[in-house]
Amino acid sequence: MLSVSNLSVQFGKRILFDEVSTKFLQGNCYGIIGANGSGKSTFLKIISGKQDPTSGQVHLEKGKRMSVLSQDHYAFDEFPVLETVVMGNKELFKIKKQIDDLYADYSDENADKIGELQIIFEEMNGWNADSDAAAMLSNLGITEDLHYTLMKDLDGKQKVRVLISQALFGNPDVLIMDEPTNDLDFETIEWLENFIANFDNCVIVVSHDRHFLDSVCTHISDIDYSKINNYSGNYTFWYESSQLAAKQRAQQNKKAEDKKKELEEFIRRFSANVAKSKQATSRKKMIEKLNVEDIKPSSRRYPAIIFDRDREAGDQILTVDGLSKEFEGDKLFDNVHINLNKGDKIAVISRNSRAISAFYQIITGNEKADAGKFSWGVTTTQSYLPLDNSSFFQSGELNLVDWLRQYAQTEEEREEVFLRGFLGKMIFSGEEALKKSNVLSGGEKVRCMLSRMMMKRANILILDEPTNHLDLESIQSLNNSLINFKGTVLISTHDHEFAQTVANRVIELTPKGVIDRYSTFDDYLSDPKIKELRESMYA
Repeated sequence: MLSVSNLSVQFGKRILFDEVSTKFLQGNCYGIIGANGSGKSTFLKIISGKQDPTSGQVHLEKGKRMSVLSQDHYAFDEFPVLETVVMGNKELFKIKKQIDDLYADYSDENADKIGELQIIFEEMNGWNADSDAAAMLSNLGITEDLHYTLMKDLDGKQKVRVLISQALFGNPDVLIMDEPTNDLDFETIEWLENFIANFDNCVIVVSHDRHFLDSVCTHISDIDYSKINNYSGNYTFWYESSQLAAKQRAQQNKKAEDKKKELEEFIRRFSANVAKSKQATSRKKMIEKLNVEDIKPSSRRYPAIIFDRDREAGDQILTVDGLSKEFEGDKLFDNVHINLNKGDKIAVISRNSRAISAFYQIITGNEKADAGKFSWGVTTTQSYLPLDNSSFFQSGELNLVDWLRQYAQTEEEREEVFLRGFLGKMIFSGEEALKKSNVLSGGEKVRCMLSRMMMKRANILILDEPTNHLDLESIQSLNNSLINFKGTVLISTHDHEFAQTVANRVIELTPKGVIDRYSTFDDYLSDPKIKELRESMYA
């Protein structure tokens, strides 16, 4: 279907890819993973023809059509929504445009040409193009009244959905998507997961959303050591098996027979989990091809995120009584009553992300509510990761050692040796620990903020979209840490896997009050009674 031969990419002295050869076959979905800066997006640009490699070739089978999810949200601003979607099939749109232009300048001479083009157009199912595009838009939450609106009049989230419709339109042979779940709500992501899981052609996707990768991928393409290796299975299989491979490599004295038994047990356990999943039957076939012996220990570094507590909280955690908040005339939430229990791990959700951030800002004392009150238990200590962390990095001249020293709790923690060791565990090793805080990337800032939280040793953790800007390795480490944390957690996240594996309770803030359920995240979203209640609370 699509092949890459002897691909090399070099920027100055830095070698991104070195003589890479691989194939992407029909019916498979490949999740491209790699550490930040490994070249995931560059690779997608090269195979889609938007960037030339230093050497090597990319070959798409003759007669096959490739579609790429556009990253430019302003490229189609002057076009109506429906037309933007149809433009996803460039050949079909070209013929449609030719027919329209010939009709506009109609003559006997043009009539024959129109007839020829209409035959081709019909073979391409062109007469159903508008209705197919409209159906796809509706499935992605773009209502009929917006179909003839100009793209520039849509908000950012709506544009993303239209561009996804454009990429999916016309059943492309190869579909390339870079972070397709950004700015989508859980319901839309679920629709996209189901669509791709049942898609019969080839999909190549880069994503930091582990639930999405697990739901759609039949293969993982790992960028490591300037090479790309394809492995059968989804992300979780790759992660767990690479961890197992690393563990087995460290067990030099263990008998080959015992290692083999361990591998077989791993395959058996994983196969049972896949069989219970909601994936489409076509995607379950991946289990037949699993070969853990091909998995190699990864060079990836995982930060050591461990949340300890100075003391255990008592029974009184947080009481919220009648809390309300408006923003620019819009009711974010109203009359919120909540009583948190010891050890609760709560996924806080809302259709309006401002509502969650405002709620966190209020209960951490950074903002005032319009009405109502709240009180923390006297034995509680809170540590908060806000959505916007810019205020913590305003004194940009501080290096990371001095920045972290601000949050040390003891004299020992103020020592440079301790701080550098701490930062080393958070992947700021050697000279990186002396970086100025004003030159940090988004992901590095979040790792610093998590370091600050760890030093506080609080028994209540409040995290507002903690996975933003993080790579898969940091997300995985943070996820595992919150599962193991013995205190209380309030978390808002667009990472489905996070919410499902950490939370035992879901609290939804709405303009008409609060929905509060002890439930897993998946059960909450799928419960028909809750669905009905949610619609009424936002109506």
